Amino acid sequence: MADTATHGSQGSSNPWQGEILSSDRPYRMLIDGEFVEGEAGETLACEYPFTGETWGSFPVATVGDVDRAVRAARKAFDNGWSRTTASHRAALLRRLADLLEGTADDIARLEIHQNGKTLAETSFEVPYSQMVAHYSAGLIEADHGHTVNSMLPDVVAYTVREPLGVVVTITPWNGPLGSLAQKLFPALAAGNTVVVKPSEVTPAETLWLGEKIMEAGFPAGVVNIVNGPGATVGRALVAHPLVEHVSFTGSTATGLEIAQVCAARAATSSMELGGKSPNIVFDSADLDRAISGVMTGIFSASGQSCAAGSRILVQDSIGDDFFEALATRIRALRLGDPLDPATQISPVASRAQLAKVLGYIELAQKEGATTLVGGGRASAPGLTEGFFVEPTIFTGVTNDATVSREEIFGPVGAVIRFKDEDDAVRIANDTQYGLAAGIWTENVALAHRMTKRVHAGLVWVNNYRLGELVIPWGGYGATGGSREMGIEALRDYQGTKAIYIDLGSPLPF
Repeated sequence: MADTATHGSQGSSNPWQGEILSSDRPYRMLIDGEFVEGEAGETLACEYPFTGETWGSFPVATVGDVDRAVRAARKAFDNGWSRTTASHRAALLRRLADLLEGTADDIARLEIHQNGKTLAETSFEVPYSQMVAHYSAGLIEADHGHTVNSMLPDVVAYTVREPLGVVVTITPWNGPLGSLAQKLFPALAAGNTVVVKPSEVTPAETLWLGEKIMEAGFPAGVVNIVNGPGATVGRALVAHPLVEHVSFTGSTATGLEIAQVCAARAATSSMELGGKSPNIVFDSADLDRAISGVMTGIFSASGQSCAAGSRILVQDSIGDDFFEALATRIRALRLGDPLDPATQISPVASRAQLAKVLGYIELAQKEGATTLVGGGRASAPGLTEGFFVEPTIFTGVTNDATVSREEIFGPVGAVIRFKDEDDAVRIANDTQYGLAAGIWTENVALAHRMTKRVHAGLVWVNNYRLGELVIPWGGYGATGGSREMGIEALRDYQGTKAIYIDLGSPLPF
């Protein structure tokens, strides 16, 4: 985000319904059913990563706005939303999904103008969000507690699942709408009310979704959206005494800080944090397919994925031929306009992210890594104004190097050689993270052994970055330990209540 300014009028009951992508469109926050600007009138503008140009007007919340949003959510929870039937909540989610029909192209362009991802990647955000809404609706309609065979005489015991209360969701810039759907829709399905804070880099889809939420008929206060920096808006949300649960996706450092604040006041939290995932290529792999898998793992979304296969473990016996073939394929990648369907590598999301990634590249070179391909900011005609980083692979790297230890969140991979299966497992598991791993081999027994030995919440064999709604997503260690998607998607937003009904057993007094 850039260009802080102060202007605009306070409050509106109706959003401006013009062109979605327009520098004149006044996106507004959603608080207690009203579309409002921040009470201080402060706004931010987005930067288009392909050109560096600023566009749009996005409100910035104050601490007072945050308090109003949380209190509105609590009021809506107490005044009836928590007691609505599962079928009613499911119907609203399905209605919202239907209202998103036909918006995929516009929202894809909207996201591109905020984080620079390719058209192929952003085009799936709306269809995916629709699927999450329908899936969450089905989950809550099929959810149930348990009747227990009590060990006590003349007692009937059972459990029910209940909503927690006010849930805060804080979402990232690398998949703003899909990530929000994975949090918001299960939380609503479970009967919670929600306050959403999108990344200040990519607020537009979330603020737009607020309009669709009200159009779908959700009661005032059930969903509230506040925008602004994490240091002020996020901090006020996490610390608010009426917030029962915080769901966060983002950096490990920020996530750990949020978890500590929540724990200090006995609120719960769920974290989907960083990764430094190994993509392991054995000499028994289909090497051409493995090269495609390595490139998919680190260059999809320009490496801006928590599950990026940024540590590329290659068996010694493959030799330098693998690296030469990999470099040849990488040099043929097409960098360019993210709106062009032929573009394969788009810019990184922001000016700050560009500086961060280039800093890691410089540090790797200073630490003695060998640059196999890439190694700097893209300088080809048409790319110099955008936030482009050359697809970069380093060799001659050990697992102790900074480029092997820290999450870069850019199109930068480090190749680490290994000798055999045990050596691969040792290197793969030598990390603070535990999100994902890729295994490339045609040896079925080896594949099954590795899926058990690698310490990661997601393991792909002969593919990378697969995902679907019915399978949970998450990891171990500094990745956060929480799970999204699958039936687990509901559990972070529910409490379990035990109920005992006495049928006439004797009492001690």
